[in-house]
Amino acid sequence: MSYEPLAKTIVELIGQKENVKSVTHCATRLRFKLKDEEKADTEAINQLDGVVTVMQSGGQYQVVIGTHVSQVYEYVLSELALMQADPHLGTETEADDQGQESLFNRLIDIISSVFTPILGILAASGMIKGLVAVLLVTGVVTPDSGTYQILWAVGDALFYFFPVALGYTSAKKFNLNPLIGIVIGSALLYPNLANLIGTPAPSVMFQGTLFEAPVYFKFLGIPVLMMSYGQSVIPIILATFCAAKLESWLQKVCPDVVKMFFVPFFTLIIVIPLTFIMIGPIATWASSLLSSAVLWIYNVSPPLAGAVIGGLWQVLVMFGLHWGFIPIGLLNIQSFGYDPVMALMFAVPFATMGAVLGVMLKTKDKKVKSLCAPCFITGIFGISEPAIYGITLPRKIPFYCTLIAGAVGGTIMGFAGSKTYTQGGMGIFALPNRISENGLDMGFYGSLIGIIAAFIVAFILTFVFWKEHQTN
Repeated sequence: MSYEPLAKTIVELIGQKENVKSVTHCATRLRFKLKDEEKADTEAINQLDGVVTVMQSGGQYQVVIGTHVSQVYEYVLSELALMQADPHLGTETEADDQGQESLFNRLIDIISSVFTPILGILAASGMIKGLVAVLLVTGVVTPDSGTYQILWAVGDALFYFFPVALGYTSAKKFNLNPLIGIVIGSALLYPNLANLIGTPAPSVMFQGTLFEAPVYFKFLGIPVLMMSYGQSVIPIILATFCAAKLESWLQKVCPDVVKMFFVPFFTLIIVIPLTFIMIGPIATWASSLLSSAVLWIYNVSPPLAGAVIGGLWQVLVMFGLHWGFIPIGLLNIQSFGYDPVMALMFAVPFATMGAVLGVMLKTKDKKVKSLCAPCFITGIFGISEPAIYGITLPRKIPFYCTLIAGAVGGTIMGFAGSKTYTQGGMGIFALPNRISENGLDMGFYGSLIGIIAAFIVAFILTFVFWKEHQTN
């Protein structure tokens, strides 16, 4: 199938390329930032063969395509004359006019833009770590074997060098030279500095508090508070943001004859020390406070947290608000070695699959049956948006059933104390991420029971309460 006609029509209906500020894509959606969303013919786009639906959320005009969105995206870039060397990453057409957006929408936009390009490799890395956990539990490999060491390095590389990857994607978002973002992220993990963590420090500041930090040396007489930046998120994003502002100013004031090397020289020599001295410690403390606050709320009542997160997760996805949970999950894993919050939404895709199966078995419409099958299959791999927008949401009752079933699954996981020990992996492939280093525990079995319960509850409720004749 050629996706070029679809891409061309979408560009025409959103107001031509003159109305587009930027475009990226995630697993299923084209995410446009438009100068004027009123110019887009949403009704006409919704009617296109190949478009599931249109969502307007978080300052983005989102066209839900499905799992083949990357092919459509490449043709969209061609239509916009924006094709770059790396077609897998989003591209900015111009600096965002963020003054008209709310702070919340700007934060959601930054998070989604920074994480969207790495979602695929993030999922793959999580799957590899999950596979290694399975091999370890079953005794196929041992921690001291070469096979284990290499496979673990393959799966853990992205997570350990997260600041490098996020340095690149953050730089793209903030219109900074991407190589500067990579260098900043690499500096945070430089071995001579990173290896100091855990060794005896000459002095410690803020001892006995949440802000306790070792001081190994000084920079120009200023104490440097050493933090662990492996797997960190917020420090590199803030550092690249500051670097982008500085680079933009330097581009204006530096003479053209020396601009090529003076701009990166001053950007690096100012921002990297500033990150070690101030940006990094402040961002790390903020991350720790956020993680502790979220974990405190969870500990008040894990089952209640499971019911709320599991029940409302699909609503959050619809409005793009789920992006706010991704850095929280990563922060929890960095701080505590596990995350209980993101673990509670694990049942939701399986609830959607149960509802889709209920519709597929009950409907007499052959077209609906044929649509249910691929939606069910993609749901197994954690891609539930085609099912949501194509099957459950238009029929309302199946969607409500998935909300109830997701809450049931989340409650079970909350009771069992389910946790995820690494991010990445989607659908059934995320199950190994629930295996702790001590092997299978109640949390893992709670996750397994939770997804089965969510699937069954959604299927039964949909099959019983949804009627074919109900208005979509």
